[in-house]
Amino acid sequence: MHEPTRPDFGAHCLYSGTPDRPIYAAIVAAAPNTPRRTPVVMVHGGCHTGACYLATPDGRDGWAGQFASAGHDVYAVDWPGHGRSPACADLPQLATRAIAASIRVLVEAIGPAVLLVHSASGPMAWWIAEAAPNTVAAVIGIAPGGPANILPALPDDPDEVAKLRDDARLGCPVMMPEDRPVVVDAAFIRAYWANAPRFPTQAFELYANGIVPESARLFNERFNIGGRGLAIGDPANLTMPKLIVTGDFDLRHPRAVDAATAHYLGADYVWLPDRGIHGNGHMMMIENNSDDIAALLLGWLHDKGL
Repeated sequence: MHEPTRPDFGAHCLYSGTPDRPIYAAIVAAAPNTPRRTPVVMVHGGCHTGACYLATPDGRDGWAGQFASAGHDVYAVDWPGHGRSPACADLPQLATRAIAASIRVLVEAIGPAVLLVHSASGPMAWWIAEAAPNTVAAVIGIAPGGPANILPALPDDPDEVAKLRDDARLGCPVMMPEDRPVVVDAAFIRAYWANAPRFPTQAFELYANGIVPESARLFNERFNIGGRGLAIGDPANLTMPKLIVTGDFDLRHPRAVDAATAHYLGADYVWLPDRGIHGNGHMMMIENNSDDIAALLLGWLHDKGL
């Protein structure tokens, strides 16, 4: 996945995070002569980097540039140990909360800001929004994981979890040994991230080249194995506007599951086919109708005065 082709309004970068878990953020500054709107921190999901917001693998402008064109300063984060963030010697044991704590430092430095999160960064957003509510203006969850409060605690047993692998209600869980990073193969990528009609299949190899090793502990916490997922204290503490968006070809995010997450958190919920947007899977920010989805998100932010 390559860099944006139109760095017209001054892309630059910074480092933030906690001392032991520093993070890199690519910054795409708001377009000049455009009314300034609330900054947006874009956070990727597991096995990815912030590059998924900077450009699509088939060469189109990413969400970062589109949000900047609408007047938002955008910060596209790389998790600790991912992309251009410094390496983590203990990557296999990197915990969800440690990643969230690093992102919280960035949000507190630039906030109030909108948190736009994807997949495994969903639990991080709910935790940050409760821990530092004055710095989070809104949360947009793209097929986000729910807080552990509403996830069943799965058995701390790889054989038992393996029996649940095809259960979409549980997110098709997997349990990973925490002595080595998780490296996914092309078959996994095609099954879960590149399976939708809207995915740019001609650019599959470019996309797959950007997939990175992941923390095994993060995978296990995402599925709340042994009840170790990242929870919040009380959803009533999340008083800021919240939006959850799901596509119709996301195998790990059935409509009922994400709608239940939205209900628990008091979030607005959009099932894309209800808006006439069809064929999207898990990676809607890089799929071939990503511009339409960006417009939907920007419209929601505009309606919220952000």
